[in-house]
Amino acid sequence: MKKLLLSLALGLSLLTSGVAVLAQTPAPAASEATAPAAAAPAEAAAPAAAEAPKVEAVVNKGDTAWMLTATMLVILMTIPGLALFYGGLARSKNMLSVLMQVFVIFSLITLLWAIYGYSLAFGGGGSFIGTFDKIFLKGVTVDSVADTFSAGFKIPEFVFIAFQATFAAITCGLIVGSFAERMKFSAVLMFAVLWFTFSYLPVAHMVWFSEGYLFKMGALDFAGGTVVHINAGIAGLVGAYMVGKRVGYGKEAMTPHSLTLTMVGASLLWVGWFGFNAGSALEANGTAALAFINTILATAAATLSWIAGESLSKGKGSMLGAASGAVAGLVAVTPAAGSIGPMGAIVLGLMAGLICLWGVNGLKKMLGADDAFDVFGVHGVGGILGALMTGVLTAPSLGGTGAAEFAIGAQVFTQFKAVLVTVVISGVVSFIAYKVVDLTIGLRVNEEDEREGLDITSHGETAYNR
Repeated sequence: MKKLLLSLALGLSLLTSGVAVLAQTPAPAASEATAPAAAAPAEAAAPAAAEAPKVEAVVNKGDTAWMLTATMLVILMTIPGLALFYGGLARSKNMLSVLMQVFVIFSLITLLWAIYGYSLAFGGGGSFIGTFDKIFLKGVTVDSVADTFSAGFKIPEFVFIAFQATFAAITCGLIVGSFAERMKFSAVLMFAVLWFTFSYLPVAHMVWFSEGYLFKMGALDFAGGTVVHINAGIAGLVGAYMVGKRVGYGKEAMTPHSLTLTMVGASLLWVGWFGFNAGSALEANGTAALAFINTILATAAATLSWIAGESLSKGKGSMLGAASGAVAGLVAVTPAAGSIGPMGAIVLGLMAGLICLWGVNGLKKMLGADDAFDVFGVHGVGGILGALMTGVLTAPSLGGTGAAEFAIGAQVFTQFKAVLVTVVISGVVSFIAYKVVDLTIGLRVNEEDEREGLDITSHGETAYNR
């Protein structure tokens, strides 16, 4: 018995020592196959503890299962979520054309991501773009791993590739809402290829790759405020100008044909966004939980503030307003989800609802663009708001996860520079891409086809029996 007690005491002592050593092990730097945005707030934290013995990396089954689920959730928010949200906003004669554009763009971009997109975004490289080292997913096998942010634990690289593919696909799909109901289907696809290659990939590399220009600058973008929403919002605004206004815009009623479908689409977006935001932690951990609850709270707050603003300005809150407010909240909280506190998420949501309401009304009139489904007013404006407010609400004094020495002024300036870089890149690339498409195959359908509706003239079918 005495020997047994001595053995137990010795084992307990060794176990305690091992835990202490592991607790001092610094988190690994984000690898080339990691979305470093989730680790960005940690850069402001205190210096890592002294080096400890290297922990052998293993694939974590729990993290892997969560990331597979998160990837499926992002697919859900794209098809059918985004497709139905936009489809309901269209006139009935263009319903299927919108569904077709979102559905096919998702298919197209996921293929391009595997062929060369992943390599250029995360396959090595310097400050502005990656390399072709992983073209056609060269060298990626079932044994390849991507880092998460806990020492020694990883997820299969194929899971990370699939997760990031859904981000690229939905970003290109978002732009559809700006030029809906008047652009050629072939032109939509050609523009998507050009814009994905020369705008999305460089911005994703700069923001989320460990050697990227904006990442090294210290810009915080947890799940895509700059990469996804500002990027797509600017492309949408440029497209609205270059494609031109719909025939009859400002003279004929162009009301949504089915707010029921729009509400269903918005609800699917909200559900899918948990994969978008919480999945960006790349682990099933506390940061994922924080992003999860922030996604609930910011969206709920934005829904209420939007319809409150409508009630004050128009006398009634609308279903369209509630759905739009929810999306505005989702957009704004995206860059901040993993680094701000729950009360900060509520504040951000309240701001997003009111500011994006102005974006789709007052600002839209000032700009004079026919942004059909308010891509810029919601995603552009909401993305800019979220990116800038991330620099404020991440402060620990406001409930955020920043380090004790977090400086709001300096971080907001960094966030502003990231916003500016994204706006310039997306704006310039979008202008050139639309111009190239226009000079080669033309951007718009003819007036007769537009009046009849793109469902029949572009696809030979209708959404509803007449």
